[in-house]
This record gives sequence, structure tokens and C-alpha cells, in this order.
Amino acid sequence: MGRNVEVYVDDMLVKSKKAEEHVKDLEETFSVLRKYKLKLNPAKCAFGVQGGRFFGFMVTQRGMEANPLKIKAIIDMKAPTCLNEAQRLTGRIAALNRFISKSAEKSLPFFKTLRKAKTFEWGTPCQHAFEELKAYLAKLPLLVKPSPREETLYLYLSVAPQAVSSVLIREEDGKQLPIYYVNKVLKGAEEYTRLSRKWR
Repeated sequence: MGRNVEVYVDDMLVKSKKAEEHVKDLEETFSVLRKYKLKLNPAKCAFGVQGGRFFGFMVTQRGMEANPLKIKAIIDMKAPTCLNEAQRLTGRIAALNRFISKSAEKSLPFFKTLRKAKTFEWGTPCQHAFEELKAYLAKLPLLVKPSPREETLYLYLSVAPQAVSSVLIREEDGKQLPIYYVNKVLKGAEEYTRLSRKWR
């Protein structure tokens, strides 16, 4: 079942490499479900679709896209005027983290506003980063899937004074396409000098 089925909590996705294999894959899945006396809610089932929403992401044959509603929620946001609104913004960014190149670096000005619990200050660096983030989200890249055949994948790492970011890439027709982004803001003892981080 792991070959063509993805399950997360109570969501199930039956995926097929070729359209003509989908009925066979569904039959195999239904057979396993019957064997263990598991039932599906017909109102929540969709069969033979080219893509759909799974665990908050849009999954298609081309790859994985961010949920357009989550992108729109940030693009339509006004600049935060208080700590709660800044927290809401960083939470929304976290939900899209895997789609955003260097999101930790892009979000640093927002995280700095969260550190000052007594006073909230949304200055020029925050506003500039906010506008750049919105522009980036308007043309967010599609995350492609790795090829089922053997291929070379590339891992790029970017180390900044307060953040580390990486992206897993595959090449197709001379183009580099992202598979997954990983980002982390460094805190406390993690903030070593650039040289010591480079050699670790």
C-alpha cells in the first residue's frame, strides 16, 4: 500500500503514475480496506481527479502547490499594528514554509518584533520585508516531485548570521526545480560566527 497510497490521520490519497493504472490501484486499496473492515465516507471521496487538496496543500501531477487561500490570507493582510497581528503573520508564513526560499531570512524582521513583549514597533525594515514577501508569494514556485528513476539531486545551503536555509533541487531540461525548502532561524548559542558554522 505504501507504493500508491498516502495516509495522514484520516485523509487518504490513492496516487497512480499513469491514468490507466488508477482503477487497478483503487481496486487494490479497496481490497485492503475491506480486509480490515475500514469504511470510507462517500461524501468525502473523489475519484479519478488530476489533483486536489491534501493536508492543506494542492497536489497535482506536476507537483505540490501551496494552498491559494493561505497565500491570499498573507497578500490581503494589512501591516500588523500589534503583537497579536505579527504572531498571526508569522504563523501564516510557517504554514507556507516549505514553499518559500529563505523564509527564515525573509521573516527575521517579523520575528524581531515578537521579542519585544512590552513595546511593538513595525518599522521600515518590517514594512520592506512584508512588501517583498507579498511580491514573492504572488509568484510562488511549484514544488516538483523527485523522478521515480535514478537521478542526481542537489542540496543547496545558505548560511546567514541569524538563519540557515536549504533547498533540495532536481534538474530537468537544463532547469533547476525545487523539491523542498527547509529554513531555520538561529537562536542563542546557535548564532555562531559564520566561519565556525561553515566548518561544522
